[in-house]
Amino acid sequence: MKNWAIILGGSSGLGLATAKELAHLGWNLAIVHRDRKSVMREVDAHFAEIAAMGVSLRTFNVDAMKPEKRQAVFDELKTILPAEGNIGVLVHSIAKGNLKPMLSEDGPRLQQDDFQLTIEAMAISLYEWVQALYESKLFGKDTRIISFTSEGNRKAWQNYAAVSAAKAALEAITRNIALEFAPYGFRANCVQAGTTDTASLRMIPGSEQLKAHSLQRNPFGRLTQPEDVARVVGLLVQPEAAWINGAVIPVDGGEHIR
Repeated sequence: MKNWAIILGGSSGLGLATAKELAHLGWNLAIVHRDRKSVMREVDAHFAEIAAMGVSLRTFNVDAMKPEKRQAVFDELKTILPAEGNIGVLVHSIAKGNLKPMLSEDGPRLQQDDFQLTIEAMAISLYEWVQALYESKLFGKDTRIISFTSEGNRKAWQNYAAVSAAKAALEAITRNIALEFAPYGFRANCVQAGTTDTASLRMIPGSEQLKAHSLQRNPFGRLTQPEDVARVVGLLVQPEAAWINGAVIPVDGGEHIR
């Protein structure tokens, strides 16, 4: 049996697809998510599918940004890990940000607080979890840290300024984890997913136009699927991927080259 993987934001989109892929590979899972009661029936159905794969599964419907909630996750995992292993993978798939325009005559516009909330949730939280897990001695000797970014890291999209800043910060933090935690056996990489029709994408104003543009750009003429991204995560956690560190890896069928 494999060791444990923690997925932050693992109840939908890229995080959920990654959870299913890692479970298929035999990883035990701790999934941290934040969902309303109205969607929990669907979420629980996905979790039941994962549990049916024969792996151990713990789910935590808590705010990953709050230190006391994070500690509660650690406390429960400590009761399990001595018998079943250590944390070998941390996947950061938190999508919590503001999608407001910088200028607006008849509606809200982007404020400093919007930037702070978005960058804290989608970037700094990665470092907070890595540091806290390290200090709690929950990581194994060969640890893989994986975060999800997008082309918005360097391209300007309407209403995407706060998330774009967060993605750039996320990549910088991931690179520095790759550098500073390497002596302790950590490998950290960003996966740059192509345009993927997830709930997060549909929240972006003009997402339909963005999808249409991506279909024209993509050499294969289709959008990226969550499973495309999850399979690459599955590759990155393999022993053979141990020399990949500090990279931003496009997973988009070549969409970024046009």
